[in-house]
Amino acid sequence: MAKKQAKKQYDVVVWGATGFTGKWVAKHLFDHYSNGGLKWAIAGRNADKLNDVRDFIGDSSSNIDGLIADSEDETSLLELVQSTKVIISTVGPYAYYGSLLVKLCAESGTHYVDLCGEVPWMREMIDAHQESAKKSGAKIVHSCGFDSVPSDMGVFFVQQQASKAFSKPLTSVRYQLIKAKGGVSGGTIASMMNIVKLAVKDKSVRKLLANPYALNPDPSFKGPDKGDQMSAKFSKVIDKWTAPFVMAGINTRIVRRSNALLDHSYGKNFRYSEVMVTGKGVRGYASAKAISGGVKAMMVTSVTGLGRRFLGLFLPAQGDGPKVDPLNPGFYHIQFNGQSENGDQLVTKLLGDGDPGYGSTSKMLAESAVCLALDSLTTGGGFWTPASALGDAYLKRLQDKGGLSFAVVS
Repeated sequence: MAKKQAKKQYDVVVWGATGFTGKWVAKHLFDHYSNGGLKWAIAGRNADKLNDVRDFIGDSSSNIDGLIADSEDETSLLELVQSTKVIISTVGPYAYYGSLLVKLCAESGTHYVDLCGEVPWMREMIDAHQESAKKSGAKIVHSCGFDSVPSDMGVFFVQQQASKAFSKPLTSVRYQLIKAKGGVSGGTIASMMNIVKLAVKDKSVRKLLANPYALNPDPSFKGPDKGDQMSAKFSKVIDKWTAPFVMAGINTRIVRRSNALLDHSYGKNFRYSEVMVTGKGVRGYASAKAISGGVKAMMVTSVTGLGRRFLGLFLPAQGDGPKVDPLNPGFYHIQFNGQSENGDQLVTKLLGDGDPGYGSTSKMLAESAVCLALDSLTTGGGFWTPASALGDAYLKRLQDKGGLSFAVVS
């Protein structure tokens, strides 16, 4: 059981609130939790920029506290950590800016959520601070945005439905991105480029990235999953062409970690994969080939420093994000196709009502923190995933205020 936290000044603090995604997280909290019930604040290094965040979210009376801290100043960061039940961190790349904060949260008993998609860094944090977090009662939950909530909670939902329908779990599930409209933040790009940079320099990082179970509590676990899809393939199940999904490298590993943390409730032989659906016929095939070729070209180009700088000419800079159109905020539609060991089929869908790169991500991240701060959860301290830490309470919040809908298709 989790240890009871000491009395804190705040329930939630948004660290990195002056960045692109951080501002949208703050706006979600302001829009939904400014009438009482949640004590929250924004935090960053610059007071003037925090005032800009207040203007952005509509806090004309400056009711939301602004806290000053520095990611490299342990004293100021510790004071921040000790002031709140939960820290939301949007300050990436996390391998550069996030390690001290995680350490302090793990030691202080402060819960923590982030947007991280950096597998090597998460593995490092788990190995370094799991015991401290267990002892203090801190719940550390990485990947609470588009990486990897739709994947993790989508599988959690479809497995719940399978239990009801078949009284047993699905032995395989495939995530299929049917449609999406949105952009990507500069922070996400910076994190991806940093992972490539590390992999080029360090053989152990390359080995870790190649391991489908890299984030399992025991990364030496041997399961049935191999590498992620990297080429155009035709799916007989949906009668359409599919392409590689660039986020599969993180999402699949989070889902497999969830299965392990949930005592392998999906089964030790559970298979999970993710793809993008491109359509039928020649057009679908051509799109799948183009996407797979583009992914491979980006990977090759990003291997060198010159290549990464070249890509930086066309991609959002750190702190920036996609152009925001309030009248056309983006969306995504994901389908989960599952099968039991007896061949029973189950299909569910997940719809997100905002741009996956910021609009939907900010809602999911904010609600994960509110869930940790306000809901009764049975998990103790340690490093968790969204599904294993937050479960049913989070599933409800995502549908009530997070802009997601889950449904059985067939």
